[in-house]
Amino acid sequence: MQTHDFARRVQESFARQTMMQTLGARVVSVAPGRCEIAAPILPGARQHHGVGHAALTFALGDTAAGYAALTLLPPGNEVMTAEIKINLLAPAAGDRLIARGEAVKTGRRLSVVRAEVFAETDGAEKLIALLQGTMIPVPAGP
Repeated sequence: MQTHDFARRVQESFARQTMMQTLGARVVSVAPGRCEIAAPILPGARQHHGVGHAALTFALGDTAAGYAALTLLPPGNEVMTAEIKINLLAPAAGDRLIARGEAVKTGRRLSVVRAEVFAETDGAEKLIALLQGTMIPVPAGP
């Protein structure tokens, strides 16, 4: 599969994710087995302490990990999360979050993935969460 093909598939799938649009997220980079997604910590995505909500952290990490798995699957497939675990290491305090997903092992039926999520302030990154999970391939929709 050519680089353009999987990058295009990720971008097209991402464009259909209305939640990512709501969060102001964008795909920063895509490579075989890797995907990076970033989003600002918008006022509507904060929790009661004023930092990014854990749901924002989870959504970005899950999505980056899923697309990392997708880059290694043949055309005609997409992925869905079968299970994923998150360790929240620090509050999501900063200007934006950056999620870096990686496919650890991809097979015909399961892909093991992980992601790191960083809070960024003035260009400095702080690791705030680790995710690890399993994605399953599903047929691509219309």
